Amino acid sequence: MFVTMKEKIGNSSKDGLEQREKKSCGNWVRECCRRAGVLSQDLSRVAGLLSLARIRTVGAAFGRSLVATHVILVLHNQTARVECRSVKTLGKGQSFWSTYLIGHFVQKGEVVKFRYTFTTRGKSGRGIQSNGRDRNELLPLSPLAPTMEEEPLVIFMSGDDDPEKIEERKKSEELRSLWRKAIHQQILLLRMEKENQKLEASRDELHTRKVKLDYEEVGVCQKEVLITWDKKLLNCRAKIRCDMEDIHTSLKEGVPKSRRGEIWQFLALQYRLRHGLPNKQQPPDISYKELLKQLTAQQHAILVDLGRTFPTHPYFSAQLGAGQLSLFNLLKAYSLLDKEVGYCQGISFVAGVLLLHMSEEQAFEMLKFLMYDLGFRKQYRPDMMSLQIQMYQLSRLLHDYHRDLYNHLEENEISPSLYAAPWFLTLFASQFPLGFVARVFDIIFLQGTEVIFKVALSLLSSQEALIMECENFENIVEFLKSTLPDMNTSEMEKIITQVFEMDISKQLHAYEVEYHVLQDELQESSYTCEDSEPVEKLERANSQLKRQNMDLLEKLQAAHAKIQTLESNLENLLTRETKMKSLIRTLEQEKMAYQKMVEQIRKLLPADALANCEALLSDLNGSPNNKARTGSKP
Repeated sequence: MFVTMKEKIGNSSKDGLEQREKKSCGNWVRECCRRAGVLSQDLSRVAGLLSLARIRTVGAAFGRSLVATHVILVLHNQTARVECRSVKTLGKGQSFWSTYLIGHFVQKGEVVKFRYTFTTRGKSGRGIQSNGRDRNELLPLSPLAPTMEEEPLVIFMSGDDDPEKIEERKKSEELRSLWRKAIHQQILLLRMEKENQKLEASRDELHTRKVKLDYEEVGVCQKEVLITWDKKLLNCRAKIRCDMEDIHTSLKEGVPKSRRGEIWQFLALQYRLRHGLPNKQQPPDISYKELLKQLTAQQHAILVDLGRTFPTHPYFSAQLGAGQLSLFNLLKAYSLLDKEVGYCQGISFVAGVLLLHMSEEQAFEMLKFLMYDLGFRKQYRPDMMSLQIQMYQLSRLLHDYHRDLYNHLEENEISPSLYAAPWFLTLFASQFPLGFVARVFDIIFLQGTEVIFKVALSLLSSQEALIMECENFENIVEFLKSTLPDMNTSEMEKIITQVFEMDISKQLHAYEVEYHVLQDELQESSYTCEDSEPVEKLERANSQLKRQNMDLLEKLQAAHAKIQTLESNLENLLTRETKMKSLIRTLEQEKMAYQKMVEQIRKLLPADALANCEALLSDLNGSPNNKARTGSKP
């Protein structure tokens, strides 16, 4: 971009020349200020600098113009590079002083070039130079350009030999260089401060993550397993269904602690891809941020339980620290989402385990998955009906698989609700080590609610001998609450292995049906009526309904088993289909290779040999044995 200005000053007398020069200089400064964008309040500063300037050169008006240019550049905090040149020409009794101001400066990241021509003339003439050169035409730049650090005014006044002025100029140059260094250092300091803030934020995030995962893992995850999980997590982003047997094998080999949150989200996605939740059971479609803006009636109960949730863990131990605030937000959001359940004491431990492995919003999504998709919200309902059914199912499992232990507990009047209710409501998180709880969550995300029964049954069976040694009620309860959770790593690994190998889904369905039947019988026995005939009719109708109910439950169970078999068959067929497609592709490639080979052989063989080969092939095709074979084919 070029800026070109011309100023003509004609003067017949010395006084008139000075007045014209001052007037032209003022107009030139105002025009420069307007073009350079100098504010009106800064014009006084320009005028003050012009009055203080003492220029000894050709044309005082040009000197003031140069000072004005310098002031405008300084006001804009710009670094200028300027070259000055004065030329005197004569012609037909006229003289011209043409001074060229040539240079460039940086404005908003763009290099702006400027060329100013300032011309004074004598008593008469039209301003045409003797050599015929027009005033608009500029002389070429000097090959020796001044350095960027030098100011235009200093270059122009370099001919002044006054020692005092030279000393003042040196001082001013030193001050300017110091100012430049100070500004440069300040910019560097600001940049360094921003980088330090980023580093501090990343350090805080890493420290928080380290504090969250401060627990001992159960089982060592090998490098091969890490690579396998990394490949599977890519499918999670692409929302591709994976083979469940492959996932079961990988989960059994171990889960890396640092990727556990991502793996839980991957398992939840795989479950949702296979099992669609009915619309009636879908949670309300409200975002986590919108829920946090609302108020909950459960606020007091949540605040009371914050200090009771993982009180020894460093992330949750600080009162109203980052961990407790995140836990409060998560519990508050869920209490507003699920109006029927609201808040129950056991949910805080489940939410706490999720927060240790992921962010708040991700933990909220996984809590919704556990509650709605896997059906854990049934046990937190106000009537606790589902929890009663679970306690009955656990008692029946002990009765069928560990009869001696069951009899021992019954003799001492210890029901499962005394020791197992916290296990079910907190998913073992309130009493057991976090490494063991994390492995239990791994299997829950894969297999669902029946995992709690498997873990409880494995725990009781592994310590059966020690429980049998306890002789009274107090000793048994103390052992189950304190001694049983205090296991070593090998014992925990053994229990996790047993859980993977156990299958009790059919028994759980049968025990649930049995519980409902017993409840109906208890209601019948308590029901009394004076009129016997209506009672007999109601009993007959009730028995028919019971039979129908039992038939429907059996059909439902059979249908569920059939669906599972069909799903497994479908997966097997899909895997076989992929294998067959890959095999077909390889065969087609081999066929193409053989065809190319045959073509090459035909090119190499002579025509007689080819004719003999074709005749031999036709004889073989026309032989009686071949005809008999083709005729025997259907």
